[in-house]
Amino acid sequence: MKVIAVVSAKGGVGKTTLCANLCIALRLQGHAVLGVDLDPQNALRFHLGLDLQAIEGLSRVTLEGGDPREACVAGNQGVVVLPYGAVNETDRRDFEATLEPDPDWLRRHLEALGLADGTLVVLDTPPGPSVYMKQALRAADLVLVVTLPDAASYATLPIMEGLIDTYCEGRPGFLESAYVINQVNRARQLSKDVTQVMLAHMGDRVVGLVHQDQAVSEALACSQSVLEYDVNAQGTLDFTQLARWVTDRLARSERTR
Repeated sequence: MKVIAVVSAKGGVGKTTLCANLCIALRLQGHAVLGVDLDPQNALRFHLGLDLQAIEGLSRVTLEGGDPREACVAGNQGVVVLPYGAVNETDRRDFEATLEPDPDWLRRHLEALGLADGTLVVLDTPPGPSVYMKQALRAADLVLVVTLPDAASYATLPIMEGLIDTYCEGRPGFLESAYVINQVNRARQLSKDVTQVMLAHMGDRVVGLVHQDQAVSEALACSQSVLEYDVNAQGTLDFTQLARWVTDRLARSERTR
């Protein structure tokens, strides 16, 4: 099992869309994939074709003392999804109170799922510092930081650097953190300029550029990923390349063990 945490310092960067399409891209490359939603918005299910009326998920099964495997559901293209679950505010606070004093809770529970060898676990997280972010970073082998090519997103990157330094660096098994610039628009000068600044500042730590592509939104409206909706779309190419980088990075780590 390898764990990839998809994180961001601010909201509105398209993190859940990227997470879902990355899950599909990894699955299409032949990997067993489990997508885990750690965001109380419970939105990953929408992106991966689950029943929107279902209320079960990780939060609910934990509070009820059940087995998280019972909440796993098959989504698009054979990606298995563990939703956050639908809870009220009291239950959400109770769930967070369970996680707060036990920073390795998520890692232990993922290991207890009995996943097949080589399964890739992709974590969707809420933006910014939270108990969920701490759990994800403590569990992650690889961290992908999603950012937009704008000044506000660029200004928040030190927040993520600080969180990664606190919860990841020096931890056995942690490989690295890398950046994905999302919704790049070559037709807008500001987008081009900020992208160039980020590339100059972070160099080869930027491992993916995902271009703004209407096909991504159209696919979502059809309850599909862009990789299913249009194999020739720019978004399909971008997510495929990102998935290839992830698998290559994980493969290199295995060869050097």
